[in-house]
Amino acid sequence: MRTRLIELWVGIFVVLAIAAFLMLALQVSGLSDFSLHRKGYMVKAEFTNIGGLKPRSKVVISGVTIGRVTEISLEKNNYDEFVALVNMMIFDEFDKIPKDSSAKILTSGLLGDNYISIDPGFEEEFLHNDSYIELTSQAVILEDLISKFLTGNN
Repeated sequence: MRTRLIELWVGIFVVLAIAAFLMLALQVSGLSDFSLHRKGYMVKAEFTNIGGLKPRSKVVISGVTIGRVTEISLEKNNYDEFVALVNMMIFDEFDKIPKDSSAKILTSGLLGDNYISIDPGFEEEFLHNDSYIELTSQAVILEDLISKFLTGNN
């Protein structure tokens, strides 16, 4: 009888451990973030280099997540150059972002994920559905920086 009770508790412990690892894996992968189901409006921006930016990456202002990247595609701009067109969904509660805001791609830590940071401008008109952010800065690529340092190129 005592052996059965110990086996039952070991089984419960194993099931709880598996559930904890599953929850941890979901948190780390970002799959548990259900913010894509929130309502919002779409904003677009062109970047010459997006580095490791991926769909579902964060869009932030001052470190606060205000949206997500929904789609990334390769397009030709007005100068016949290939650029990355990034579609972002900004959550509805953040509807007072000035139209002259700028967007740049940053990295969380030294080797972390890339995300888009929006620096608000000062215009009195605000971004709305299908707005376009004109001022963008490309991602800083660590390999490029190391290469420039090693070769002495500026």
